[in-house]
Amino acid sequence: MLRTDDSVRSPLRNRLYVVIFKSDSPSGKLFDVVLIGAIIASVLAVMLETMPSVRADYASELYALEWAFTLLFTIEYAVRLYCAKSWRRYAKSFYGIVDLLAILPTYVSLLFPGAQYFLVVRLLRTLRVFRVLKLAEYLEEADVLARALRSSRKKISVFLLAVTTLIVIIGSLMYLVEGPKNGFTSIPTSMYWAVVTLTTVGYGDISPQTTTGRFLSAIIMIIGYAIIAVPTGIVTAELTRTQDQQPVRCPNCKRDDHTIDADYCKFCGTKLHA
Repeated sequence: MLRTDDSVRSPLRNRLYVVIFKSDSPSGKLFDVVLIGAIIASVLAVMLETMPSVRADYASELYALEWAFTLLFTIEYAVRLYCAKSWRRYAKSFYGIVDLLAILPTYVSLLFPGAQYFLVVRLLRTLRVFRVLKLAEYLEEADVLARALRSSRKKISVFLLAVTTLIVIIGSLMYLVEGPKNGFTSIPTSMYWAVVTLTTVGYGDISPQTTTGRFLSAIIMIIGYAIIAVPTGIVTAELTRTQDQQPVRCPNCKRDDHTIDADYCKFCGTKLHA
């Protein structure tokens, strides 16, 4: 069982903790740069492996490279568990789960050699790209955006419910107007057409043939332009409100317990606004 008291931790574990988890140290910054480079290289290898021309000439090299990256990330994950102050807390955290998902798909592919499973495993392997989200720790704007999205979730949920209801009504109406003879073979198929039309995508695989159906389609297209603007406006409004409420951080001591109208840091006296 790993101890959480720093006073009884070995010097090696403390050193590894500083290097791996503390990006403000020189060794930590170097580790992050090397890790991000390895992550980008591994993602490029996965992308190249999906190209038939590249796979035909370098299949074995890409396979070996992918396993090399997997072993590297596996060792890194094990070291993180070893040196973390609380390995259980790290394993259950967002980045701990992402780190685990970054190495599992390659091992899972050994258990499911079938082609139908291999495609799913390859899709899961692309989750490795989310390791790059560790950069969000250095971007305060990422926290602002996340809080704005959380604040918008109720409004977005109501909006999606209303759109879903509208799609069901439109799909049912088009099924009655056009019917199976014009390609609207069922209400679910008509709902698919309603989604494609309402979002202004317009694949064209199903199209109304009657005058009434075309008139209804024109109305749905116009409604679609108005609907697309709604979630954008909701998130934008919440983002503006969140930024207005964002506490001011001191450039010296990095404390953010200040009101927006504060001119000087109440902890160190540093001027807050340039």
